[in-house]
Amino acid sequence: GGVVVSYFEWVQDIQSFFWEEDEINERLRRVMVRAFAEVKSLADGRHVTLREAATMRGVQRVAEATLVRGIYP
Repeated sequence: GGVVVSYFEWVQDIQSFFWEEDEINERLRRVMVRAFAEVKSLADGRHVTLREAATMRGVQRVAEATLVRGIYP
């Protein structure tokens, strides 16, 4: 959760717009619940541990971003 909140802080600084603590907590909750659901589904579907599924999902996300954005020099 700490990395996600750090990202929220970065977004707020870039936009010069600041959220209330309750809004940050709600955004964090949504991100974490969604991430857990994705990892749990992958773990169940592939019959792997949650740690392995989290690694797999992380690699998938990097691969998807690379396809969409390309590789920057």
